[in-house]
Amino acid sequence: MGVRRLVAVLVTALLAGCAPATAVTGAPARQAPEGPYAVGVRTFTLDPGSARPLPVTVWYPAQGGAVAVGRFPVVVYSHGLDSLPDLHAGLTVRWAAAGFVVAAPAFPHTRRGAARFSRADVRHQPADGWRLIRHLVRLDGRRGDPLAGHLDVARFAAAGHSAGGFTTAGMFTSGHSPRLRAGVVIAGGGLAGSFAGPPAPLLFVHGTADPVVPLSVGRAAYQRAPGPKAFLSMLGQGHGEYLTPGRPGFAQVLATTTDFLRWTLYGDQEAAHRLPTDAISPTLTHYESNPTP
Repeated sequence: MGVRRLVAVLVTALLAGCAPATAVTGAPARQAPEGPYAVGVRTFTLDPGSARPLPVTVWYPAQGGAVAVGRFPVVVYSHGLDSLPDLHAGLTVRWAAAGFVVAAPAFPHTRRGAARFSRADVRHQPADGWRLIRHLVRLDGRRGDPLAGHLDVARFAAAGHSAGGFTTAGMFTSGHSPRLRAGVVIAGGGLAGSFAGPPAPLLFVHGTADPVVPLSVGRAAYQRAPGPKAFLSMLGQGHGEYLTPGRPGFAQVLATTTDFLRWTLYGDQEAAHRLPTDAISPTLTHYESNPTP
């Protein structure tokens, strides 16, 4: 199948898959921004008195020292083991500049500096992601909050690296809310129950020489995923050096993930058509995609 034909099929499948989410608000997709925004940042702690308090860093499009005019889709970004949201700012700040609100939790038992660090706690993190989504939906209607009225609460994506990639996959389970319209799994794989809910477009990014999460794990998750999906292989690269600005592959990852989010959250078909060429670098990357079977 030719590239243009494949993209056309993917766009058709995406629009069909988005119908339930559109019904949440009855509103059509918003026009994607034309130029970059300044970026603001704020922090808060979700459920501070609970057994799982969740510090959250939010990057948002800004203008004149305030949240920019308009409503913006939201990306929930999950960090990996022994990491923190700020360590992923090279990517998340650029997504915010492109017109997305990015909310990144610091998970209770896998973040750097956790009092009781536990790898096994990753299985609980998809529920934390959904807790954050519910909070942001409420926050959008909270009078007096700077973000109120600026969140497109019908259009969320989940993204994450390493353990955060597994967390992202785990949010796509049977019966998940159609608010969650897309996912980006970076150097991760699937959790039990992943990919069982309503099909949503998914983008996988993985280093072919990853010594931490083998490429085969990411490929297996890709094969399991229903609906429109794409796989960006970072040739000869490891577990995430391509997420650092200035490192080989970062420009391709940034362009591909940004256009994927523009396509899935804004309905930007021009971004969809750019996807096969965003990552073209014969020595650095390989991109493939597959429509709904």
